[in-house]
Amino acid sequence: MKIAVLGGDGFVGWPTSLHLSDLGHEVHIIDNLSRRWIDAELGVQSLTPMDSIQERTRIWKQETGNTIHFHLIDIAEDYQVFKNWLSANRPDAIIHFAEQRAAPYSMKSDQHKNYTVNNNVNGTHHLLNAMVELDLDAHLVHLGTMGVYGYSTVGAAIPEGYLNVGIDTMAGETVRQEILYPANPGSIYHMTKCLDQLLFQFYAKNDALRITDLHQGIVWGTHTDQTRRHDQLINRFDYDGDYGTVLNRFLIQAAIDYPLTVHGTGGQTRAFIHIQDSVRCIELALKSAPKRGDRVKVFNQMTETHRVRDLAEMISKMTGAKIAWLPNPRKEAPENDLVVENKQFLDLGLNPTTLEEGLLSEVVDVAKKFAYRVDRSRVPAVSAWTKDIAEGVERDPEHPRLRSVS
Repeated sequence: MKIAVLGGDGFVGWPTSLHLSDLGHEVHIIDNLSRRWIDAELGVQSLTPMDSIQERTRIWKQETGNTIHFHLIDIAEDYQVFKNWLSANRPDAIIHFAEQRAAPYSMKSDQHKNYTVNNNVNGTHHLLNAMVELDLDAHLVHLGTMGVYGYSTVGAAIPEGYLNVGIDTMAGETVRQEILYPANPGSIYHMTKCLDQLLFQFYAKNDALRITDLHQGIVWGTHTDQTRRHDQLINRFDYDGDYGTVLNRFLIQAAIDYPLTVHGTGGQTRAFIHIQDSVRCIELALKSAPKRGDRVKVFNQMTETHRVRDLAEMISKMTGAKIAWLPNPRKEAPENDLVVENKQFLDLGLNPTTLEEGLLSEVVDVAKKFAYRVDRSRVPAVSAWTKDIAEGVERDPEHPRLRSVS
């Protein structure tokens, strides 16, 4: 297939592009390289050194003989340029990663909130709009988030996208209907993903676009089978308080002898997936495309759930790292359960990668190798969800230093 990977220079986009190219697909990366500009804005770099996208694709060609094409296009800003590219190339499938992906970054300020909404919502709508105008019958696979569901529980497993509900009619009867699971975003970033769902629902119903939405958990790990082939193919590794995911952050903290930062009680339960499983799920989703006229196909792309404090204790036992308990900059429940269905990917043949010590040690080894690149002052998470929380954190005499180390 000819596959366009929007946001293919990013944390999940790059290994996905390699994976699909390795399978023999013709891969085209479309990216505005904004994630690299955000590194410059925040004054922090990927733990792993990343070459330019042109050099990365050159090394891939050298190692495999496969060409990955790169196109510098901002899909949220340059609608006509993007539409012209789609018209000229007419891909068979489009993988949509081209969204600002960090909840803390989306909550940093009013400007960051505006940027996240404008970039994410406009980009998604430009894509859908162009597909309709061009009569492009490509399979759209979008990387969403488990965060659209929120993190509360009613004592039942979260289904894959749709909820069967009973509605009382005026005649006193109860009718059954399947609806999108009620959205419950916990940040501006998560809110944009909820808006994506509604856009997908409309365009699938109104214009018969074929859409798969993947509600993904937190991604951990560094390497995939493809990134191991050459040092310059390594994936990015974010450790800072805005972009570093919780498990990867714990592993880098352990590697540099920095206390593991647990915010609040650590009772937040999150869903996780290894980067190798993430790219494998994209492959499986491509092979299981909906037909024209079908509703949006939704998968829960995760393999296991853990409480944050349990992860910290596991890494602490494995590495000897201490744990630091910090104020929570997020507005969320201090404790939650999370039970998630993921039967569809298991039925399609996914063999989940779990939090095994060997793989965790591999990430620690990568972190130790590049520990000299760490700016320790950027490790704490300081982006606050509300003004009241921000003021409370600033009044904390220990902020931004660590406290309550155990």
